[in-house]
Amino acid sequence: MKVLQIGPFPPPYGGVERNLIAIRTFLRQRQIPCGVINITRHRKAEVDDVYQPKGALALVKLLFTLRYDIIHIHFGGMLNARLLSLYLLCTLVAGRRTVLTFHSGGYPSTPQGKAARPFSFAGFVFRRLDRLIAVNGEIADFFKRLGVKADRIRIIAPHAFVAGEGLSALPDELAAFAAAHQPLLVSVGGLEPEYDVPAQVELLGRLRTRWPNAGLAVIGSGSLASDLRQQVATRAYASHVRLCGDVPHASTMRAIAEADVLLRTTLYDGDAISVREALHLGTPVIATENGMRPAGVVVVPVADADALQQAAERTLSQGRAKRAAAMVPDESNLEEVLRLYQELTNRPSPGTSTAQLQRPMPQQGK
Repeated sequence: MKVLQIGPFPPPYGGVERNLIAIRTFLRQRQIPCGVINITRHRKAEVDDVYQPKGALALVKLLFTLRYDIIHIHFGGMLNARLLSLYLLCTLVAGRRTVLTFHSGGYPSTPQGKAARPFSFAGFVFRRLDRLIAVNGEIADFFKRLGVKADRIRIIAPHAFVAGEGLSALPDELAAFAAAHQPLLVSVGGLEPEYDVPAQVELLGRLRTRWPNAGLAVIGSGSLASDLRQQVATRAYASHVRLCGDVPHASTMRAIAEADVLLRTTLYDGDAISVREALHLGTPVIATENGMRPAGVVVVPVADADALQQAAERTLSQGRAKRAAAMVPDESNLEEVLRLYQELTNRPSPGTSTAQLQRPMPQQGK
């Protein structure tokens, strides 16, 4: 079995990128070849079996010349005709089975998502794919609205903790910032409007009247980086807010482990990987309600500054348990992805036990 993933390759280390890398690492640890076609506009350093096509023609050439059994597409964001045309092209490559993971947890509730119908271009393309992976039940229902048969849909959450993955040290400047601030609030996401970073900055100002040593570290990059830096600079407590930009995943995990609270204040959101990672590490999470937060998350209404402050004060007053010193592997979601590949190719792969192959598949669409 050989797998080719198509999607964004880090940096940055967003949720889609982390899922792609986790699958690649998991497969390669089992001697299963796994290449990647990076479809972001930003060229990255050359990495073994990671292809960086310079334009549409170069991408098409790779699709038809590389030899893989499975093409696994990763999508996050808003659908458009250009992306759907790429997905359709993938289904036309002879001898390949196609899988798509739809990471945009909030998309089904957008006007575009609600307007999707079976006879749309999206419906036509998605029905041609061999399997569709939904990261939550809402997306699975969206696939069904497009006319995709239930037996082609799998619900597999994107978070995973690969064996051998550790928590590396924080970058020096972030380590110094963390050491100087107690409590430490951490946010992981994009610097885009939907992540509502200004609400986190305002929250810090409110909390510092009670916790004068509190600090906020925001990990991630995006189109609002410059504007946010200007907004932060106007605050009296600007030196206690750190916009970190992109941070390697292992260091991001260390920051989450060191945090007193992980903030996920979004205007719309899906099943965020950073939320799952924080819970896995024992870090309290405060997130805006989206109808799909996992157990253990403190939820608040969207854009409600008073409710966010009250939740943060309660959470910080309770303290937190001992910080995690190491990652406890949980590869169950990755095992489900591998079993899906095996189902499509109808053959086991190196390092796969008979017991793994005989494990029953999950209920469809549940």
